[in-house]
Formats: sequence, C-alpha cells, structure tokens
Amino acid sequence: MNQFLPTTVKEMKALGWDQPDIVLFTGDAYVDHPSFGAAVIGRTLQAAGYKVAIVPQPNWQDDLRDFRKFGRPRLFFSVSAGAMDSMVNHYTANRRRRSDDAYTPDGRHGARPDYPSIVYTKILKDIYPDCPVIIGGIEASLRRVAHYDYWQDRLRPSILLDSPADLLVYGLGEVPIVEIARRIDAGEPIQAIRDVPQTAFLLPSSKLKEPEVPGESSQGPIILHSYEDCLKNKKHQAENFKIVEQQSNRMHGSVIWQPHGDKTVVINPMLPPLSQVQIDATYDLPYTRLPHPRYKGKRIPAYEMIRHSVNMHRGCFGGCAFCTISAHQGKFISSRSKQSILKEVDQITRMPDFKGYISDLGGPSANMYGMHGKNLDACAKCLRPSCLHPKPCPNLNTDHSPLLDIYHAVDTHPKVKKSFIGSGVRYDLSMHPTGDKRIDAVNRQYNEELIAHHVSGRLKVAPEHTEDHVLNLMRKPSFDLYYDFKRIFDYVNSREGLKQQLIPYFISSHPGCREIDMAELAVKTKDLNLHLEQVQDFTPTPMTLATEIYYTGYHPYTMERVYTPITQEQKLAQRKYFFWYDRTYRQQIIGSLKSLHRPDLIPRLFGTNIYDNETTRPARPRGATTPPRPHTPNDDRSSHRSRPHHR
Repeated sequence: MNQFLPTTVKEMKALGWDQPDIVLFTGDAYVDHPSFGAAVIGRTLQAAGYKVAIVPQPNWQDDLRDFRKFGRPRLFFSVSAGAMDSMVNHYTANRRRRSDDAYTPDGRHGARPDYPSIVYTKILKDIYPDCPVIIGGIEASLRRVAHYDYWQDRLRPSILLDSPADLLVYGLGEVPIVEIARRIDAGEPIQAIRDVPQTAFLLPSSKLKEPEVPGESSQGPIILHSYEDCLKNKKHQAENFKIVEQQSNRMHGSVIWQPHGDKTVVINPMLPPLSQVQIDATYDLPYTRLPHPRYKGKRIPAYEMIRHSVNMHRGCFGGCAFCTISAHQGKFISSRSKQSILKEVDQITRMPDFKGYISDLGGPSANMYGMHGKNLDACAKCLRPSCLHPKPCPNLNTDHSPLLDIYHAVDTHPKVKKSFIGSGVRYDLSMHPTGDKRIDAVNRQYNEELIAHHVSGRLKVAPEHTEDHVLNLMRKPSFDLYYDFKRIFDYVNSREGLKQQLIPYFISSHPGCREIDMAELAVKTKDLNLHLEQVQDFTPTPMTLATEIYYTGYHPYTMERVYTPITQEQKLAQRKYFFWYDRTYRQQIIGSLKSLHRPDLIPRLFGTNIYDNETTRPARPRGATTPPRPHTPNDDRSSHRSRPHHR
C-alpha cells in the first residue's frame, strides 16, 4: 500500500528517518494527488531517492512550531503558496475578503497568510539562516519579474526582492528541482547554482557577467527596463511584458535580466516541453490519490472537484489575454501516453467511492491533447503568444483523432459507465476548417461525440464576450463561432433526444470593454434566451496581457492607448447588464441606455410594452428599506477558474 509523505515527526520516525533531506512547505492542504503541486514535487523528489517531508498550511501566527518541528533538513526547504496565487484565493474582484478556501479542509478561510511565499520564507530564514530556501508554485512563478499587484494597487518588484529565498523555480518544477537537489547533495553551494533552466535568482548588479544561455551559448541576455524605470514610466512596464511573454512562450528562450536598484533579477529560460516519457513518469508516481489522514472527516472542496478526474496534458496555446496558464506552463503541449492515462483511469475505478463516472478527461484546455506544430523547427523560432489568435496557425496540427481514441478506450473499461469532459473546450479549435477532409471529418465527429456522450447535463464553454473589438483584445475568436457551435449542440441534442444545456462564460470590465459593449452583450445573450450564470468581473492577476493593459493603459504589442474600466462605479455600470432580466436593475439599465444615446436597445431588452413610467419606477421591491444585494454568482477566481491541474 502506498504511504503518504510524512507531515509530522512521528510519521517520519515511523519510516525510520532521523532527518529529512528536504522539507516542503505549502499553503494548501496535503492531498497526495497528481493535481496538487506539493504532492507532485514531493513524489518526484522521493523517486529521485530523497527523504521528503511536507508541512501543509503551517501556523505562522503562533510560536512557529510548525516551522521548527522537522529541524533543519539535510539539503533545503522548498516553499509554495499553493495551487493558486494567494491574493486570488483570498480576495474578490472587489477586493473583499473571501469567506472560503477550496484548498483547505472544510473550505475554511484564514489557513494561510497573504503572500505565503514571502511570509513562510522569512520565517524559515530567521530560524535557519544558513539553510537554502527555494520558492516555487504559481504565486512565485508569476511574480518573478516586476509586476502589478491589483490588491495593493501598485507595481511590486520581483518577489525575490521581498522574499529572502535563495532560488526561485518557475513553471512546472519537477525537472529543475531534482537537478537542484542533486547538485546540493553533491556539495555544491546554492549560491553557485546559477545555470538551471526555469530558475531565477538575485545578484548584486556589480557581479553580473555575460552569461551563457543553456542551449544557446552565443546569445546574450535580454535586459529589461529596471523596476525603478517602470515606476516612473508605465510604457516601460508594458514594453517589458511583451519581452517576458514572448520569451516564456519560446521553445528556446533567452536569459532575462531586470535591475532592481543595485541588484538584478536573473531569469533563466524555460525548459522545452516535457517528453512523453517525462510526463508519464510524473503521473505514474505512487500517489495515494487521497487527502492525508490528518483530515479525516473533513472535506477539501478542490479535491472533491478532481478526485475522479484525469489530467491528460499540460500547456495551452490559446494565449488568452486574461489567463496565466501559458506564463506558467508554456504554450507547447506535453501529452501523456494512452497507456499512462488508462493506468490512471484503472486506479480511479478501484477507489472505494467510485460509482462508474470519470468526472473529467481534460487539461488546461480539454481538447489540445496530442497537438503540436507540423514543422517543429518553425515552432522553435515562433514568438506568437497564441497559436489560435488572430486565427489558428497553419502550422498547427488540430487533428482530434488521438483524443477520440482516448475517449473510446476509457469508455470500454468495464467499470466505467461514462466519462465526462469538465475542463474548458476550445470550440474554435475543433471547428477550424483545415482543408484536410479527413481531419475536418474527425473534428466534426469530435464535436458530436463530445456533446452526445461526454456532457454531464451542462457543457461549459468560454466565449467571454460578444463584441469583436473586445474579443480581439482578449485573444478570443468571434462570437459568430458560438452561434455555429450552438447549432451543432442543439442538433446533436435533438438527434439524441437529450435536454442538455450549453453554459457560456462571460467577463465584464475587461480592457477595451465599454458600457455600451456590455449592453450589446446583454441584447445578444437575451436573443439566445440566456439568463447568465457563469459571469465575473475582470480581475487583474500578475503576468497577463490584460493586467498590463489595465495597469499601464497601453497595449504592450502596439503601444496604443486602450480604455479600461478601473473605478468601482465603472465596473458596476458594466456588470449590471449581465442581469438585465432582474427587475432590480431595469431602471438603472434604461437610464444608462438613454444616457448612452442607445434607447433602441431598451425594447430589445425589455420588450415593446415598456411604459414611460418604467423610467421612474423604484428599482427596489415595494416596502424595501435597503438596496438589494448585487448578484455574485459563481465567483471563479479569475483566470484560475479551471480545475486545479497542477499549475
């Protein structure tokens, strides 16, 4: 039977250890499942021969016993805030404190501080000043350069300026962390480890020399505008972002330097995508697939969501302007073998609570499995942040055959009644005409099989908006494609005798979106008979194109000015159009449409029998003494709304 990694000294002693080699601190509960980063890193290091202990959600407000209990590890401490940026986890788009935390037992809030990567590291360095500390995970990864922090409403320096960590591992860290462990184990001081891909570190500017870039020794570093220059001139911050995004999405990137005062952050390039052998090895590790027994009787919401799901690949080439996936995982897809996926499916079917249903066969974008460029040499030179925008790259192989093969194989398992696709589907990918009759036929078959056999009552898709100029800034396709996909959806439902729903996601207050654009969205979704549920205000998160536009006011690729709603009033003025059908908002919307000189939209929203006195009718119900509470349906934590596939 698989054993959990130890979380207490008693558990460690039971394994016969006197001292761990490495201690991992995480802001999440410890779930020994390949969708949770601490488990993946811990199991990877264990497979490499190291004794690894985990301290989940340590108490940073008492006598710090959680930080002292294992003592000094033989090699190093590793720190991660968890599967989400802590500020996204803690606060809404209105900067209000959330009342829940999906990665904590029973969903309770308050189990981690703001910025755990900084808080935990400072504590460890105070107690063990000579022990190396390495930070990683999505919070550290997306804050590796100077970045705008929405919750503090300021440009913050690289997290390496605030955290006393010796080294930062960004992106998916299995390969870098093992190399670092081996080199420290061989006696190399952490201060000498400066050439590992996907790492960042801080050096005195006076000590910098022209580095050799792994794989490209003739290429020198790219030097960004300094943090201080970005504080003085927002255009410099926008220019920096373009460079960082392009290099993060390259197959062989460059070293990046960013000066911060008399110090410089050095960022080594991202590794090429994992090979199939490498990614299989990660998912074939001996996970128990369960929360640690210390949580007995408690429910961990994030685990409940993915306990019977399978993550089939990593990476995303969609490049959406508001999403952090490619900045962390890269745009190139690393796909597992069919054998590895079926092995995990078989493990799930043997879980005591399995009822015959696989909740998700997915990934960051469900239908990118097995996809890559036809000419990889061209991909190696490519600087495009998206393979789908402004239109699908002609070099992209969009054949859905390998994905259908997986679906068919899973569904033939004797213990599987049905498999669902819970991750987001890029219908612009599956509907794109390639000119290859075989591939186009297979992709049509994919859409029909998806709808007929893999929808659990409701299929969620993400058109995000209806207006072309907003969608262009989002790096999303025209809303016309949603109409086309809906026709396929309705046809298949009719043919199969199904009553499934198509549920679209939409975002308000995105850069480039004005109030009239939301009014047009309301009219178009009303014509589709939609009462929207999956909606959210745009929330700026570090290292996304949309965040840079929000903060700087400039599009980093064109340096043109872009309007962005920033004030609470501007955001609420847009959000109300999601709920045009609620009488609470009718008077406000009618008044706004008249102010916008678009009274023609009033009858389209409310019908032709709107009377003049509608404009003066009280917005709240008769007898109400306080304004009604605004709708807050399905607050999905911005770009982190897809399932926690080990980001």
